[in-house]
Amino acid sequence: MDSKFNFVSTSSATDTAEQPTTPVSIGFWQSAGHKFSHDRLSMTCATILIILVLVAIFGPMLSPLNPNQLHVNQQNLAPSQTYWFGTDHLGRDLFTRVCLGVRISLIVALVATLLSMVFGTIYGMLMSYFGGWVDSCLMRLIEIFNSLPSLLVTMIIMTVLGNGIGTMLFALAITSWAGAARQARGLVLQLRDTDYVTAAIMLNTPLWKIMLRHFVPNMMSILILDIGQSIPANIFAEASLSFLGLGIQAPNTSLGILISEGQNQMLQHASQLYIPILVLVVIVLAFNIVGDGLRDALDPKFKA
Repeated sequence: MDSKFNFVSTSSATDTAEQPTTPVSIGFWQSAGHKFSHDRLSMTCATILIILVLVAIFGPMLSPLNPNQLHVNQQNLAPSQTYWFGTDHLGRDLFTRVCLGVRISLIVALVATLLSMVFGTIYGMLMSYFGGWVDSCLMRLIEIFNSLPSLLVTMIIMTVLGNGIGTMLFALAITSWAGAARQARGLVLQLRDTDYVTAAIMLNTPLWKIMLRHFVPNMMSILILDIGQSIPANIFAEASLSFLGLGIQAPNTSLGILISEGQNQMLQHASQLYIPILVLVVIVLAFNIVGDGLRDALDPKFKA
């Protein structure tokens, strides 16, 4: 008995079958950016910071009023279309002064943080690179700075050297570099014995090239975290010194000066005190939340 067999080709079934996909590898910074962009709270605070920076830069341009011009007949006015935040006890536009105060406070905090991070990082890399008695002596200096109250030391420096933006930058930087130095020291101790650093030393590579090519790129994530934590601390320190009369002086303004001036009007015109306080709280809180978001994003073990 003849039987007929029909052969069915399996090529179509094979073609339609799902092919195994190879996993796509992404870099460290791409992974950190992905995790940070999916953190809604951190992204919201980062957006608030960007808006505050833009207002601090372009806010005085939006208002035609002079922040230092006195108007005797327009003292302690409530917020209106002309004066968005009202006026102070001398008739000056409070909105323009708040914008200038935020600008100066941010500039002081950013420059002081940059100075302390650069000096502390170089200090920590040098002490850990040479090691031995150099590391021991320089470590004792860090311990001395860490044992002193930073606000008290800053006040003493401001009292001895005088008030001003330059003196404040020096005082804030010299009291906050020890933390960056300690972080840099610990990281360089781990990187010093790696193969590529040993090879660079054997090739007589200059020390500054080893720092820039091998040490700093591997410390970048930790440095970013330190910057995110140092900026709000310096903003608060600047506001505290200006509030106590040891920081920026008139005719310049800052958030600390605005809070100090608003304190005298808090019973009759509370908005003059609450507005700069609210701005200061928002800036410091936003920086802290963004710093926490960066810490989680730069942590390889953290899963969003």
